[in-house]
Amino acid sequence: MYGAFARVYDGLMDTVDYVAWAAHYHELMEKCQVPTKGRCVECACGTGGLTLPLRKMGYQMTGVDLSEEMLAAAMEKARAAGVMIPFVKQDMRALTVPRRADCVLATCDGVNYLTSPEDAQAFFSAAYAALKPGGALIFDVSTPEKLSGTLGNNTLYSDDDAVSYIWRNKWDEKTACVTLSLSLFVRRADGAYDRVEERQVQRAHTRKELRLWLTQAGFADISFYGRQRMTPPRKGDDRWHVAAVKP
Repeated sequence: MYGAFARVYDGLMDTVDYVAWAAHYHELMEKCQVPTKGRCVECACGTGGLTLPLRKMGYQMTGVDLSEEMLAAAMEKARAAGVMIPFVKQDMRALTVPRRADCVLATCDGVNYLTSPEDAQAFFSAAYAALKPGGALIFDVSTPEKLSGTLGNNTLYSDDDAVSYIWRNKWDEKTACVTLSLSLFVRRADGAYDRVEERQVQRAHTRKELRLWLTQAGFADISFYGRQRMTPPRKGDDRWHVAAVKP
């Protein structure tokens, strides 16, 4: 996953306001009493879109991802910004850290890419072990309503001069997973296009499942919030933010 896709990822995500996302995560971390200069590990960090603004806020960030290509892009961004951030290739389901963290983050659908209950449970247990007592796990997920309905069995497309795509989705009720098949057409300098094929799978975890798995891992003070709000989820939300504390 995210091989050749890494080189076009930032172009596709250029409408995302990562500074606003970082500000919301900062608010969630303050709510969980994470120190402003605390040690934070961001899992599924991708190209560092959130890692960098959180580092600039004062957090001691480490970025973790399974894709070498995504990590290479993140490291290049950090160098260009003049900030020192360790980026580490690691499977979030087997997260290990040299020193226990004040906070573990999994942003931008990272937990949705854990496509079985066992995978999600493995990550929550690993995050628990990586945290100091009193530390927080904070993450976001796309909601079942979004994955089954908005994406569902739909085809989306974009026609742009630089990067165009056809995005075909297939929802599986039995597994609660949506398969995302993307055909990307990336314009070269000579005006021709390269074609990039990408296939991803996300699972629609329910709030009941997430609360159960977090509790089983040992977490307490589990809270759910609506999309970039400090209030409970509402019907129609396409994203939840979740915070849990290691006692």
